[in-house]
Amino acid sequence: MVISKSNDPVEKMLERTGCIKLHYKVQECIAEMRDWRKCQGEVTEFKKCMEEYNKKKGLS
Repeated sequence: MVISKSNDPVEKMLERTGCIKLHYKVQECIAEMRDWRKCQGEVTEFKKCMEEYNKKKGLS
């Protein structure tokens, strides 16, 4: 599933993981709250998604 046509290699990698929407949620929260510590729920969701991806790929 491609969300953007970005040339950003990080965004392309996140699209492949399936975690890009959660990554955007973290970014939006940080922009809104101006303090990443107030976004721990979003950070935890993103982290879990990446951990699941890594397990499936045998990276953890």
